[in-house]
Amino acid sequence: ILAVGDIVGENGLRKLKEVLPNLKKTENIDFVIVNGENVAGGMGITERNYRDILSCGTDIVTMGNHTWAKKDIFKFIDDPQIIRPANYTKGIPGKGYAILSCKNKNIAVINLIGRVDVNVLSENPFKVASSLVEELKDKSDIIIVDFHAEATAEKIALGHYLDGKVTAIYGTHTHVQTADGKVLPNGTGYITDIGMTGPEQSVIGMEISASIKRLETTLP
Repeated sequence: ILAVGDIVGENGLRKLKEVLPNLKKTENIDFVIVNGENVAGGMGITERNYRDILSCGTDIVTMGNHTWAKKDIFKFIDDPQIIRPANYTKGIPGKGYAILSCKNKNIAVINLIGRVDVNVLSENPFKVASSLVEELKDKSDIIIVDFHAEATAEKIALGHYLDGKVTAIYGTHTHVQTADGKVLPNGTGYITDIGMTGPEQSVIGMEISASIKRLETTLP
Protein backbone atom coordinates (compact mmCIF):
# COMPACT_ATOMS: atom_id res chain seq x y z
CA ILE A 1 0.00 0.00 0.00
CA LEU A 2 1.42 3.39 -1.03
CA ALA A 3 0.30 6.67 0.54
CA VAL A 4 1.21 9.82 -1.40
CA GLY A 5 1.41 13.17 0.40
CA ASP A 6 -0.46 16.29 -0.67
CA ILE A 7 -0.22 16.91 -4.42
CA VAL A 8 0.60 20.63 -4.71
CA GLY A 9 -0.39 22.22 -8.00
CA GLU A 10 -0.17 20.98 -11.56
CA ASN A 11 3.59 20.38 -11.27
CA GLY A 12 2.94 17.92 -8.47
CA LEU A 13 0.28 16.20 -10.56
CA ARG A 14 2.66 16.02 -13.53
CA LYS A 15 5.25 14.31 -11.33
CA LEU A 16 2.69 11.84 -10.01
CA LYS A 17 1.69 10.90 -13.57
CA GLU A 18 5.34 10.54 -14.54
CA VAL A 19 6.44 8.41 -11.58
CA LEU A 20 3.49 6.42 -10.22
CA PRO A 21 2.79 3.88 -13.01
CA ASN A 22 6.38 2.64 -13.09
CA LEU A 23 6.76 2.83 -9.30
CA LYS A 24 3.78 0.52 -8.88
CA LYS A 25 5.52 -2.07 -11.05
CA THR A 26 9.02 -1.82 -9.56
CA GLU A 27 7.83 -1.79 -5.93
CA ASN A 28 4.96 -4.28 -6.40
CA ILE A 29 2.42 -1.78 -5.09
CA ASP A 30 -1.16 -3.07 -5.05
CA PHE A 31 -3.08 -0.10 -3.65
CA VAL A 32 -2.50 3.66 -3.83
CA ILE A 33 -3.93 6.47 -1.69
CA VAL A 34 -3.30 10.07 -2.83
CA ASN A 35 -4.13 13.27 -0.99
CA GLY A 36 -5.51 15.62 -3.66
CA GLU A 37 -6.80 18.65 -1.78
CA ASN A 38 -4.13 21.04 -3.12
CA VAL A 39 -3.80 19.85 -6.70
CA ALA A 40 -5.69 22.72 -8.39
CA GLY A 41 -3.17 25.56 -8.30
CA GLY A 42 -2.32 24.77 -4.68
CA MET A 43 -5.89 24.85 -3.34
CA GLY A 44 -8.77 22.48 -4.07
CA ILE A 45 -9.36 19.96 -6.85
CA THR A 46 -11.18 20.00 -10.20
CA GLU A 47 -12.85 17.10 -11.96
CA ARG A 48 -10.06 17.04 -14.54
CA ASN A 49 -7.44 16.85 -11.77
CA TYR A 50 -9.37 14.04 -10.12
CA ARG A 51 -9.60 12.00 -13.33
CA ASP A 52 -5.88 12.56 -13.99
CA ILE A 53 -4.97 11.31 -10.51
CA LEU A 54 -7.05 8.16 -11.04
CA SER A 55 -5.71 7.59 -14.55
CA CYS A 56 -2.15 7.00 -13.37
CA GLY A 57 -3.09 4.19 -10.99
CA THR A 58 -4.58 5.74 -7.86
CA ASP A 59 -7.28 3.78 -6.02
CA ILE A 60 -8.59 6.43 -3.62
CA VAL A 61 -8.23 10.22 -3.28
CA THR A 62 -8.36 11.83 0.16
CA MET A 63 -9.02 15.50 0.89
CA GLY A 64 -8.65 18.06 3.70
CA ASN A 65 -9.29 21.68 4.66
CA HIS A 66 -9.43 22.83 1.00
CA THR A 67 -12.04 20.25 0.00
CA TRP A 68 -14.54 22.90 -1.11
CA ALA A 69 -12.08 25.40 -2.61
CA LYS A 70 -13.22 24.67 -6.18
CA LYS A 71 -16.94 24.54 -7.03
CA ASP A 72 -16.16 21.73 -9.47
CA ILE A 73 -15.90 19.36 -6.47
CA PHE A 74 -19.69 19.09 -6.23
CA LYS A 75 -19.78 17.30 -9.60
CA PHE A 76 -17.82 14.30 -8.33
CA ILE A 77 -17.60 14.39 -4.53
CA ASP A 78 -19.96 11.40 -4.34
CA ASP A 79 -17.79 9.24 -6.63
CA PRO A 80 -16.68 5.99 -4.98
CA GLN A 81 -12.95 6.82 -5.24
CA ILE A 82 -12.87 10.14 -3.39
CA ILE A 83 -13.43 10.83 0.29
CA ARG A 84 -13.44 14.01 2.39
CA PRO A 85 -12.90 14.34 6.16
CA ALA A 86 -15.35 12.14 8.02
CA ASN A 87 -15.67 14.63 10.87
CA TYR A 88 -17.08 17.38 8.67
CA THR A 89 -20.65 18.39 9.58
CA LYS A 90 -23.19 15.61 9.13
CA GLY A 91 -25.42 15.76 6.10
CA ILE A 92 -23.02 17.48 3.69
CA PRO A 93 -22.08 15.91 0.32
CA GLY A 94 -19.49 13.18 0.07
CA LYS A 95 -18.36 10.52 2.51
CA GLY A 96 -15.59 10.19 5.08
CA TYR A 97 -14.45 6.67 4.31
CA ALA A 98 -14.45 4.07 1.58
CA ILE A 99 -13.98 0.30 1.47
CA LEU A 100 -12.31 -1.05 -1.65
CA SER A 101 -11.39 -4.63 -2.54
CA CYS A 102 -7.81 -5.52 -3.48
CA LYS A 103 -6.41 -9.04 -3.85
CA ASN A 104 -9.18 -10.61 -1.76
CA LYS A 105 -8.74 -8.02 0.99
CA ASN A 106 -11.17 -5.28 1.97
CA ILE A 107 -9.23 -2.06 2.55
CA ALA A 108 -10.97 0.71 4.45
CA VAL A 109 -9.57 4.23 4.11
CA ILE A 110 -10.71 6.90 6.57
CA ASN A 111 -10.11 10.64 6.10
CA LEU A 112 -10.14 12.92 9.16
CA ILE A 113 -9.33 16.58 9.77
CA GLY A 114 -7.74 18.09 12.87
CA ARG A 115 -9.22 20.82 15.05
CA VAL A 116 -6.07 22.50 16.36
CA ASP A 117 -5.02 25.54 14.27
CA VAL A 118 -7.17 24.45 11.34
CA ASN A 119 -9.74 27.05 10.32
CA VAL A 120 -12.51 24.54 9.70
CA LEU A 121 -15.48 23.82 11.96
CA SER A 122 -15.52 20.06 12.46
CA GLU A 123 -16.64 17.35 14.80
CA ASN A 124 -14.22 15.76 17.28
CA PRO A 125 -11.85 13.56 15.20
CA PHE A 126 -11.20 11.21 18.14
CA LYS A 127 -14.89 10.49 18.69
CA VAL A 128 -15.61 10.14 14.97
CA ALA A 129 -12.57 7.89 14.47
CA SER A 130 -13.61 5.64 17.35
CA SER A 131 -17.13 5.28 15.98
CA LEU A 132 -15.94 4.56 12.43
CA VAL A 133 -13.36 1.99 13.49
CA GLU A 134 -16.02 0.17 15.48
CA GLU A 135 -18.27 0.20 12.41
CA LEU A 136 -15.57 -0.91 9.97
CA LYS A 137 -13.61 -3.51 11.96
CA ASP A 138 -15.85 -6.40 10.88
CA LYS A 139 -16.18 -5.19 7.29
CA SER A 140 -12.49 -4.71 6.46
CA ASP A 141 -9.18 -6.54 6.72
CA ILE A 142 -7.07 -3.38 6.66
CA ILE A 143 -7.88 0.12 7.97
CA ILE A 144 -5.78 3.13 6.90
CA VAL A 145 -6.28 6.66 8.27
CA ASP A 146 -5.23 9.91 6.58
CA PHE A 147 -5.32 12.52 9.37
CA HIS A 148 -5.17 15.97 7.77
CA ALA A 149 -4.04 18.12 10.68
CA GLU A 150 -1.68 20.95 11.62
CA ALA A 151 -0.62 20.15 15.19
CA THR A 152 1.91 17.38 15.65
CA ALA A 153 0.63 16.69 19.18
CA GLU A 154 -2.91 16.13 17.89
CA LYS A 155 -1.62 13.69 15.28
CA ILE A 156 0.58 11.80 17.73
CA ALA A 157 -2.27 11.59 20.23
CA LEU A 158 -4.65 10.16 17.61
CA GLY A 159 -1.98 7.64 16.64
CA HIS A 160 -1.83 6.31 20.18
CA TYR A 161 -5.62 6.52 20.51
CA LEU A 162 -6.04 4.23 17.48
CA ASP A 163 -2.98 2.04 18.13
CA GLY A 164 -3.94 -1.60 17.69
CA LYS A 165 -7.29 -0.67 16.17
CA VAL A 166 -6.14 0.39 12.68
CA THR A 167 -3.41 -0.87 10.38
CA ALA A 168 -1.76 2.52 9.84
CA ILE A 169 -2.32 6.21 10.46
CA TYR A 170 -0.38 8.97 8.75
CA GLY A 171 -0.57 12.74 8.77
CA THR A 172 -0.99 15.11 5.85
CA HIS A 173 -1.42 18.92 5.57
CA THR A 174 1.92 20.44 6.74
CA HIS A 175 3.72 19.47 3.48
CA VAL A 176 6.90 18.70 5.45
CA GLN A 177 7.79 15.06 6.06
CA THR A 178 8.56 14.15 9.64
CA ALA A 179 11.30 11.75 10.73
CA ASP A 180 9.22 9.70 13.17
CA GLY A 181 7.94 6.78 11.11
CA LYS A 182 7.44 3.85 13.47
CA VAL A 183 5.31 0.93 14.55
CA LEU A 184 3.42 1.87 17.72
CA PRO A 185 3.39 -0.52 20.72
CA ASN A 186 0.17 -2.29 19.71
CA GLY A 187 1.17 -2.74 16.06
CA THR A 188 -0.19 0.29 14.18
CA GLY A 189 2.11 1.91 11.62
CA TYR A 190 2.50 5.64 12.23
CA ILE A 191 4.13 8.81 10.87
CA THR A 192 3.18 12.37 11.84
CA ASP A 193 3.32 13.75 8.28
CA ILE A 194 4.26 12.14 4.96
CA GLY A 195 5.06 15.49 3.33
CA MET A 196 4.03 16.73 -0.11
CA THR A 197 4.41 15.98 -3.80
CA GLY A 198 5.39 19.41 -5.07
CA PRO A 199 8.27 21.76 -5.93
CA GLU A 200 11.37 21.09 -3.85
CA GLN A 201 12.57 24.71 -4.13
CA SER A 202 9.50 26.30 -2.60
CA VAL A 203 7.78 27.24 0.64
CA ILE A 204 5.54 24.20 1.20
CA GLY A 205 4.84 24.16 -2.54
CA MET A 206 4.34 27.90 -3.03
CA GLU A 207 6.62 30.40 -4.79
CA ILE A 208 9.46 31.43 -2.47
CA SER A 209 9.49 35.20 -3.19
CA ALA A 210 5.71 35.51 -2.88
CA SER A 211 5.72 33.57 0.40
CA ILE A 212 8.47 35.72 1.88
CA LYS A 213 6.74 38.96 0.81
CA ARG A 214 3.51 37.82 2.42
CA LEU A 215 5.24 37.02 5.71
CA GLU A 216 7.42 40.14 5.61
CA THR A 217 4.66 42.62 4.78
CA THR A 218 1.44 40.79 5.83
CA LEU A 219 0.01 41.65 2.38
CA PRO A 220 -1.95 38.78 0.78
